[in-house]
Amino acid sequence: MPSDAKALSEVFSSSWSNAYLGIIPHFHLDGMIRRRNPEWWSAAIQSGAQLLVLQVASVIAGYATLGPARARSNFEGEIFELYLAPEYQGLGFGERLFEACRHELDIGSLNGLIVWALADNAAATDFYWRRGGRPVGNAFERYGRSKLKKIAFAWD
Repeated sequence: MPSDAKALSEVFSSSWSNAYLGIIPHFHLDGMIRRRNPEWWSAAIQSGAQLLVLQVASVIAGYATLGPARARSNFEGEIFELYLAPEYQGLGFGERLFEACRHELDIGSLNGLIVWALADNAAATDFYWRRGGRPVGNAFERYGRSKLKKIAFAWD
């Protein structure tokens, strides 16, 4: 719902600050967080992007975006983003959101799943490993002069 835009912006800001501080150069991280303001989220919601929102006691605690994989491979579905506000991490909500994404992709008849995570984000790589994902490739993402490795985790 468009009324969720402000809360989604806050979840994005807190989760990205928590996940990427010290990994993505500050200037680039700060710029990414500023761009994902409530107006950006409102436009994303109105565009019909496939978005799952996690609520805990009527509070938006996390979100995931998903859909057909962006790159051609044996994996037809992709989770583009899956983030929880820091205060909701480590409580099992991430697993529930992840499984909800898998269910949605199954409903869409998208066989196989791929998720990319920055290699230096140990919380994310450990999370996907514990969910049964296995590395199937890697690439690099540029943030100014920094070149950060990302890993593709996949499920059949």
